[in-house]
Amino acid sequence: MKTLHRHAVTLVAAVLLAGFAPRLYAQMRVAVVDLQRALNETEDGRRAKAQLKRLFNARQVVLDKKQAELKQIKEDIEKQKNVLSKQALEKRLEEYQKAFIELQSTYVEYQRELAEKEAELTKQIVIRMERILRRVGQSDGYTLILERNESGVMWVPSNLDLTDNVIQRYNAGEGRVTRTLNARGAKSFTAIADALPAETRMYVPKVCALIATRAGVPPERIAAPRR
Repeated sequence: MKTLHRHAVTLVAAVLLAGFAPRLYAQMRVAVVDLQRALNETEDGRRAKAQLKRLFNARQVVLDKKQAELKQIKEDIEKQKNVLSKQALEKRLEEYQKAFIELQSTYVEYQRELAEKEAELTKQIVIRMERILRRVGQSDGYTLILERNESGVMWVPSNLDLTDNVIQRYNAGEGRVTRTLNARGAKSFTAIADALPAETRMYVPKVCALIATRAGVPPERIAAPRR
């Protein structure tokens, strides 16, 4: 996932710098995010990891079988080399060489398949994280957001580490609450809380309470955001 991480960091940094360039030297605010941990701890990331694990295990079974067959051919050759004719021995050696090349090719093919599958499964996750980081960066006035593991960061105060924030926002879902309300024909968050992940059940009420405090109205009277 390292290539995807670098891509995400570069894009987010570029967007933020472009937006804040006129004020770059007035005040710099820098934050960090651990994208690897975020990928591992989001619900979609866990599902992607589990899917990759299943694919890896399935491919490993095939490789183990081919490796066992190759080992058996080699052992048979060692046992029979003194009794086989030259022509028969050469044929067996050719079979071994062919099986060896096939095993190598299969291994390379499976490695490529796993890498492509990982990229496919994590692409949309990283894109969503980029959007979240872009919004956080712009709304909170950050000049730059760095990937913690790729930028050589040795230490940073916890309030400048956005990882938990990203995980929480990601798991809350873009439009997830609205889609669940519509699906159930419900009109309140309480009515659908049981269908939402724990992160969302904790996060949404906090957001509603904050907005209600600022707007001075009960949560149920908060106007829907304009698109």
